[in-house]
Amino acid sequence: MSLLRLNALQEAPLTREPFYYTVVKDFVSPGDAASIRSDFPQIGYAGLLPVEATRGGPRFAALIEALRGKDLARAMSEKFAIDVTDKSVMITVRGRCAERDGRIHTDSECKLVTALLYFNENWDAEGGRLRLLRRGDDLNDILAEVPPESGTLVAFRRSDCSWHGHEPFVGVRRYVMINWMASTFAAKRELLRHHVSAVAKRTFVPAAAHA
Repeated sequence: MSLLRLNALQEAPLTREPFYYTVVKDFVSPGDAASIRSDFPQIGYAGLLPVEATRGGPRFAALIEALRGKDLARAMSEKFAIDVTDKSVMITVRGRCAERDGRIHTDSECKLVTALLYFNENWDAEGGRLRLLRRGDDLNDILAEVPPESGTLVAFRRSDCSWHGHEPFVGVRRYVMINWMASTFAAKRELLRHHVSAVAKRTFVPAAAHA
């Protein structure tokens, strides 16, 4: 049985203006999400890491295999009216959030579709809740606000107005990010950038922060 509830993605409401996005609660069922949380890589510093640079348990590995699969690519293609079935998939992982994270941005043009899959048991903090925005200069002009709770998926089709960000939060904030890329070259370039950044963080973050 798949870890991904593709029927929930297919049935979730789709917003088309000002950009295509959807939010799916329990895209991973609560029981499976709890197992994946237990197997989630231990990451002691902020920033995105290529999944290949992390070490999770077997349930986490099964999730990554499912996220790379053609079934999800077909479901995303149907949802967002863009064919990503033959596109390279880039998967990155975050374990912690720093105060500087969450600034308003749109993704780069090399990303066609972005999906964020969260693995935090609950979320009481005001900060760290993803906001999908109407504009790029106002974090309070909100289309949707999504607490990063376990099993929740946020996915959107990248555009010049697919603005998103969140209020500052410092601490553990776990998610897997899946990007269907415009080209294999773009995927390799982005992964190299994240790898270099990760090496720098491991080098310069104090040892206590890795505990």
